[in-house]
Amino acid sequence: MQQRILITGAAGVVGTMMRSRLRREGRVLRLLDREPLPPAEPGEAVEPVTGTLTDPDVMAAACDGVDAIVHLGGHSRENSWAETLAVNIDGTHTVLEAARKAGVGRVILASSNHAAGFRLVADAGPDGLPADSPARPDTYYGVSKAAIEALGSLYHSRFGIDVICIRIGACFERPSDVRALSLWLSPDDAGRLFEACLGHPSPGYRVIWGVSANTRGVCSLAEAEELGYRPQDDSERFAAGAAPSDPSARYLGGPFTTAALGEPN
Repeated sequence: MQQRILITGAAGVVGTMMRSRLRREGRVLRLLDREPLPPAEPGEAVEPVTGTLTDPDVMAAACDGVDAIVHLGGHSRENSWAETLAVNIDGTHTVLEAARKAGVGRVILASSNHAAGFRLVADAGPDGLPADSPARPDTYYGVSKAAIEALGSLYHSRFGIDVICIRIGACFERPSDVRALSLWLSPDDAGRLFEACLGHPSPGYRVIWGVSANTRGVCSLAEAEELGYRPQDDSERFAAGAAPSDPSARYLGGPFTTAALGEPN
């Protein structure tokens, strides 16, 4: 039987990187985004869906026949409260409701380090900040990520859906500054992490960090490793070219802790 995985926000930064990395024999990727997606490559099993995750009808159709959802859609940076509420929080509720009604057994939610952005890096300790460190959001964006973690917990407890919330650090091809050296999630490790989340037999509800095996890491890897994640990359190879961080880097959320609330950046 083919496995069908729905990826929301498939045209975004992380969604684009995961399209090739989650490709497997016997797996169909259903790719949802409001923007048109590049056509399928030869031999690629994809089902593009153009629409918004805030539309219940779109989500109902997108979830039909799906085995798991990787929910990456939404605003990925600070925005107005109205936009953040409508897209990130209400939108995630729409995704989870559609999953429940369609009988989807597993949802992976893209949370963020900004859900705990006002955690002090100095509090990390030798094993790093625990993945379930209580929320201390740094922006409306961070609030939305803390909210979707709570929604995920509710939908697991009420309806038995396996929900894994990944507090993603900085998922780019390379870290941009010294702060990012501690939070980097390489694209390849991101693929490994999502595979671990998809493959674990019964994760229940989890909150985990999404980071690589960084020499300067400040986030615990233990919780993700319990799911079978084996990171292979380290940001240290980029250290020589990393830009200095400003004083806000004493907080996990760095410059988000001083950014103007509600102003797109």
